[in-house]
Amino acid sequence: MRNLIELTDLTVNEVQRIFNIADKMNKGEYEKCFKGKTIILFFPSSSIRTRVTFEKGIFDLGGQSILFPSDALDKKEEIKDVVNYLHNWADCIVVRHADIDLIARMAECNLLPIVNAMTGVNHPCEILSDLYSLSKIRKDYLDLNYLFVGAPGNIGNAWAEAKKVLGINIKQCCPAGYEISGLTAEHDINKAIVNSDIILTDSLPSKALSDFSSYQITNELMQKANAGAVLNPCPPFFRGEEVSADVINSKYFAGYSFKKHLLIMHQAIMYFSMFND
Repeated sequence: MRNLIELTDLTVNEVQRIFNIADKMNKGEYEKCFKGKTIILFFPSSSIRTRVTFEKGIFDLGGQSILFPSDALDKKEEIKDVVNYLHNWADCIVVRHADIDLIARMAECNLLPIVNAMTGVNHPCEILSDLYSLSKIRKDYLDLNYLFVGAPGNIGNAWAEAKKVLGINIKQCCPAGYEISGLTAEHDINKAIVNSDIILTDSLPSKALSDFSSYQITNELMQKANAGAVLNPCPPFFRGEEVSADVINSKYFAGYSFKKHLLIMHQAIMYFSMFND
């Protein structure tokens, strides 16, 4: 049994093991391996991609999912009591909730695997999926130069976690005052993008839009990156804000199919969490 609350919960070898599980699942192995398993999901109504891929992933492997809104956890009852009761009937809990401390307290019960499907401060499953997708198009993905253009938030923080675990070469570009702990920050986007291979963005808080107006990733800007550079904006992305419309229509955009691996990665993470010994 393993929990996944932060990427730093994993070692390099364990990340590779999860990727290997995903490879085998893509080949049809582990078919119906969740048969007889019940996985509890806590998701807000606004979740689209993450919920679909977790729920479908459970179904495709023969398991049963039971869905609750995230705010079902926001009540007077102590969370350890909730987990102790659910342990009677469930094999895993997948939680998307703003409060990472709440999810961490669930994991502290040490009764069944707890998977963090997103919090206000990180998004480990999303970044694992992105790295897995990158590994399919660039075998040297761990040796590339990554650039995160954006403000502090769950995506930027999760990439900082990935740096700690995998040692990837990643830096941030942002206006002064928006630096992310754990990442080296540059403030000139025209210089920062030079020699970059993977350009990452996240949607911007409304109060930061004006500060980031000159940091928008455009087709013209991408031409300054390395040959074969890839733009991976975390959805939901907004044309005219962190990215331009023309760059989404360009060869640089990783594309919608890039995220198809969310499904297999979520399956692999749950399998690793439930069956790891």
